[in-house]
Amino acid sequence: MSEPNFLLNGDVPGRATLLLAHGAGAAMDTPFMTAMAEALAARGLRVVRFEFAYMAGRRSGGPKRPPPKIELLQEEFRTAIEALACSGPLFIGGKSMGGRVASLIADDLWAQNRIRGLVCLGYPFHPPNKPEQLRTAHLAGLKTPALICQGTRDPFGTQAEAVSYDLSDAVSFFWLSDGDHDLKPRKRVTGLTQDQHLETAAEEIARWVKAAV
Repeated sequence: MSEPNFLLNGDVPGRATLLLAHGAGAAMDTPFMTAMAEALAARGLRVVRFEFAYMAGRRSGGPKRPPPKIELLQEEFRTAIEALACSGPLFIGGKSMGGRVASLIADDLWAQNRIRGLVCLGYPFHPPNKPEQLRTAHLAGLKTPALICQGTRDPFGTQAEAVSYDLSDAVSFFWLSDGDHDLKPRKRVTGLTQDQHLETAAEEIARWVKAAV
């Protein structure tokens, strides 16, 4: 398994590092991922992005394959952690699927004192229109401190739905009003833009990370 390429923002020695993976269908350098990384770096974090192999392969003209089995993605995330030089405390997470993968390996790393926490951006609690297919079993007993930034109308898990989920007390939510899976609100409803929500989420993540260090 080859080592991943990293994109770094706020690469200052000793800072808390947040290692982020991308979602299932979009790369590590999408406008969403770039804006979030820049906003977090502006608030004192070292942000590192990487791509799973199936997504990186698309850059060299490879076919648009779907993500592989979640077990393989977990191993790739572990490989990224091993390859990453990190002089300060480490947090892991990601957008949608990337956050889910991070959440599946978090407790093992937490038990080894290798990470300080987990940050998920738009957690995919279930596939859209399939609320019965929950991806929450491992979250019920999660020991790793976790922050989930979620839009209140995310089709992968709304605020109204989340009250019924069996989640560990280690899990905290930060809700973005009227946000979708990309934390984008309807401006006619809220008067807010996606960029404003991303900045607000970054402010909360930075506060949460610094409190956890």
